[in-house]
Amino acid sequence: MKTLIFELRQVAHSRLAVGAVVLLALLCALSVWTGLQAVGQQRAALERIAASHAQDYAAIAAKQLKGGAGGAAEAGSVGYYLPHLTVNPPSPLAFVAIGQRDLQPQALRVRLLGLHSQLYESEAINPELAMPGRFDFAFVLVFLAPLFVIALMHDLVSSEREAGRLRLLASLPAAAANTWRRRVGLRYGLVWLAALLPVGVGALVAGAGVAGFAAIALVATLYLAFWFGLASWVAARARTSSSSAAILLACLVGLTMILPTLADAAIARLSPVSKGVELALAQRQAVHSGWDIPKPETFEKFFRSHPEWKDTPPVEGRFHWKWYYAMHQAGDDAVAADVAQYRASMQAREDWTARVGLLLASVNVQVLLHRLADTDLLAQLAYQDRIAAYHTQLRRFFYPYLFEERAMTQDDLAKLPRFEHVAVPGGLPVRQLLALAVLAFALLAIGLRKLRAPR
Repeated sequence: MKTLIFELRQVAHSRLAVGAVVLLALLCALSVWTGLQAVGQQRAALERIAASHAQDYAAIAAKQLKGGAGGAAEAGSVGYYLPHLTVNPPSPLAFVAIGQRDLQPQALRVRLLGLHSQLYESEAINPELAMPGRFDFAFVLVFLAPLFVIALMHDLVSSEREAGRLRLLASLPAAAANTWRRRVGLRYGLVWLAALLPVGVGALVAGAGVAGFAAIALVATLYLAFWFGLASWVAARARTSSSSAAILLACLVGLTMILPTLADAAIARLSPVSKGVELALAQRQAVHSGWDIPKPETFEKFFRSHPEWKDTPPVEGRFHWKWYYAMHQAGDDAVAADVAQYRASMQAREDWTARVGLLLASVNVQVLLHRLADTDLLAQLAYQDRIAAYHTQLRRFFYPYLFEERAMTQDDLAKLPRFEHVAVPGGLPVRQLLALAVLAFALLAIGLRKLRAPR
């Protein structure tokens, strides 16, 4: 204990070390505060959208029913005008890694019309946020925390050499090894506390729970161990403090910027992805061309996926609501293969990114944090799946009224299905976590072993 206190005093006497720890704590606190503010703004926006939607919904419903005989209205007209709100609120851990929540819509109003034109025409990315990203804890941990590890570790051995104490430490092998372990462990503990104490406070404020914070802390613990292992190895091999710092900075640039950028470019070439807006346009074109197609042909396409309505009376006249909605569903069916390919390409990119993360710790940490925060591409695709399931519920509710030509009343409207958001916490990918643990422990073990006999 006395030795540890002595080492702590040595660190406290270094202005660089104290300044690095304090600055890291301030940056982590700022990132947590920024993340909580962003999540709070998103929640407030969703509340405003819900309030506005409730007013619109009530006004449109009243207008539709008022226009019908006896307080009833055509189901087709109600389905055309009445919007239905779907929302994707942030998870309690979203403040840690904002991810896709800044780039993709978190609320979408759908109607009974074709799904894909509504789902993908809202795929608008904010260019101001797409390039730099958010200043959240994931950014600080991945890109900035290694800088502070370098500041604390680059002169771990060279400072002793320059002070003439290295030969003395080397003459006592067991004591020397314990000294290096204590020094590395002390610096690691200081960085760990500076990084994770603000996250713990943020998790408490956000109501993330102990399990959520523990998962974030585990990922951060392994990532910091990776960098301390690398810094220990370089410090044991480098002759001077400047060369140690230069090597570590080169490793930082290569591992967090150059290699991930090259990997991202390679993934983009291996798995090209079309724009979602193109799918919306293709669906609209299929629907618009349906006006020039004979109605029996449209119904034939519709009945392939909905044979239960095959025996309903045929459409007579120029326009009928059930033909109109059958045309929209036929448009969705026409682009279903393209939608499946689009989603498969997006999933393939995510899978390749996860594979790259098995080798690059910086990529792996981002994959893990965004999964835990439920802010990655998988979360966005899951939200789209929930919208599609809800749209299917709406169609199943309206189809009996459309194909049996029944009017819709206020009592019928009260039975309309409502979108329910099911909070599914992001899981911890075991393979990604094991890969990060192997890299971290292997590099830390090698680094500490080299410190037993530094050059």
